Amino acid sequence: MKPTHGAKIFSLLQPGDDEADSEDSSELSRAVCQDDATTLARLLSQDRYKKLLNKRSGWGVPSTPLRLAAARGCVRSLRVLLEHGAEVDSLDVKAQTPLFVAVSNGHRECVRALLEAGASPLGSVYNNCSPLLLAARDGREDILRQLLEHGAQANVHARLPEWAANSVSCSGPLYLAAAYGHLECFRLLLLHGADPDYNCTEQGVLAQIKEPKTLLETCLRHGCRGDFIRLLIDFGANVYLPEVPKDGANPPSEGLEMLLQARAHPKSLLSQSRLAMRRLLQQPGCSATLGELEIPTALARYLQHQP
Repeated sequence: MKPTHGAKIFSLLQPGDDEADSEDSSELSRAVCQDDATTLARLLSQDRYKKLLNKRSGWGVPSTPLRLAAARGCVRSLRVLLEHGAEVDSLDVKAQTPLFVAVSNGHRECVRALLEAGASPLGSVYNNCSPLLLAARDGREDILRQLLEHGAQANVHARLPEWAANSVSCSGPLYLAAAYGHLECFRLLLLHGADPDYNCTEQGVLAQIKEPKTLLETCLRHGCRGDFIRLLIDFGANVYLPEVPKDGANPPSEGLEMLLQARAHPKSLLSQSRLAMRRLLQQPGCSATLGELEIPTALARYLQHQP
């Protein structure tokens, strides 16, 4: 065998760049899945692994190491990846960010680490959902609070095309929290400025909806507990917008009784003052602003709708 032939055969037996990268990616993934921060940091100190930091690999939904850590709740690995420059808002093939994945799986420590590293609480504009909608639907109160405190909008809606605008009327976080019975998430959204009528403040969006249903009407129709109705009324929902069924059309309910009572009895001056003050302070960081007011504790708790 000629030397040149032997060299060619030897070169064919060597792993190619793709194969070598695949093996290195597997090693990175193994360290991430085991949440082995020490091994992961050692690997990322080498250029051959560092170049794979933002590369997608694996079966099914190819993942970057950061997405993998977020999906599995491996917060120590996630922090190491961020420290070494992982792209915090990188997208997978479903246009999901690592934050979206962490919220979806309920990993609140990963959510906290990603938000602190600058992850967008809004998720991706290319995805028809958002981290906030997921948290409201799944009743993850702590995660919902983190998202809101980092700038997520309480009136956010699923990103639907114009021709599907009518379905926007039941896709906001308040609607989802009510439909799935998550009262504390419902309260938290209202405290952070969610519109109690339509969960939407954009008139252009509302104008595209043929027959928008208010939250009050939706809660009544779906038999939500009276606590949901009470909160909407307390937060200033227009009690005259919902269509009330005619006598005998529907069996009486606690929620319907509350609505009729609210129509018959105007709000107290104290309640109206609370609404006026909250509207003045309705801006990002509203809760923090209220907390800085030099007012008696009892009044501060009343403004926050706390007992």
